[in-house]
Amino acid sequence: MKQKESALVCLSGGQDSTTCLYWALSRFEKVEAVCFAYGQKHSLETEVARRMAEKAGVPFSLLDVSLLGKLTHNALTDSSVVMDKEKPADALPNTFVPGRNMLFLTLAAIKAYESGIRHLVAGVSQADFSGYPDCRDTFIRSLNVSLNLAMDAQFVIHTPLMWLDKEGVWALADELGVFDLVRTETLTCYNGVIADGCGECPACRLRRRGLERYLAHRGQK
Repeated sequence: MKQKESALVCLSGGQDSTTCLYWALSRFEKVEAVCFAYGQKHSLETEVARRMAEKAGVPFSLLDVSLLGKLTHNALTDSSVVMDKEKPADALPNTFVPGRNMLFLTLAAIKAYESGIRHLVAGVSQADFSGYPDCRDTFIRSLNVSLNLAMDAQFVIHTPLMWLDKEGVWALADELGVFDLVRTETLTCYNGVIADGCGECPACRLRRRGLERYLAHRGQK
């Protein structure tokens, strides 16, 4: 049974956040989506996010936080940075955008506060987090406490993918009835290629490995 409350989903139009959008729709009476333009090299991400929200029939907001891209030096916002194909052994990958999830969830909480929404949904995962510290469960829990203290509110940050690898995310999308949508219309690729993507960037290779494992296991059932 759905909770008679509202949820705000941080939506990028990728595999993870789109799956989270439909997860939220299966659990909450009303759902909204918010997307962020943070100076990412391809604006297609925000267009796909808007399209996913339209297909799901939920209100969509796009927030301009392009200052973030100007403050950081990383492969997602700076065209001069050659993207890591593998995670460095002794450093964060250069696709890490410092403070991104903290900023996104803080702004989402402000928007939710003004709209009377207390449930926030984010597609972060510690199981397949590419080494990003702001995808860890400890960070999300600490931020949840900080937001509640800062706004004297009772937000709940939901992270339905936290302990799922990419195979598990594909399984969840299938369970929610959106496997084909996620597979053919979402944008996970760091180079801005929809669906299977460029096949070369870390996000594409992670997504592909999970898909192949899920399809192999599904074929055995």
